Amino acid sequence: MKRKKSNDLFRLIPYITFIMGVGMIIGGLWGAIFTYSNVVRENINTPDDATIPNALVSGPLTLKSQADVIRHHTLETTENRTYAEMSRDEDRSIWIIATTLMTALNLAILAYAISALSISLGIFLILSGLVFRKVLS
Repeated sequence: MKRKKSNDLFRLIPYITFIMGVGMIIGGLWGAIFTYSNVVRENINTPDDATIPNALVSGPLTLKSQADVIRHHTLETTENRTYAEMSRDEDRSIWIIATTLMTALNLAILAYAISALSISLGIFLILSGLVFRKVLS
């Protein structure tokens, strides 16, 4: 009797794997759409001197371009000194603002990367589930 029950549980693995894959793809798509809609609603356009000039910030490449140009402009303003290199007597608030903006942009890039990873793993799980089902049939 025990052998039969363990066999039945083993045969559920392909279906569980397939369902998990579908869930990961749905989660990854939701994450990418959520990130995209939240970034686009801010209506940020890269400046003329960005690596991707005059573009709506929406995806990973334009997010990176905007973060890089913010850092570039901040370094220009502070005579190529970072927050740590400025004296305590100076107004270092420009670096606090710049760091906050760059961090938000970089987190959106990470959100896209995690979404892509989730979708990729979901595809892998679906394919694995199909292979397990074929092998166990």
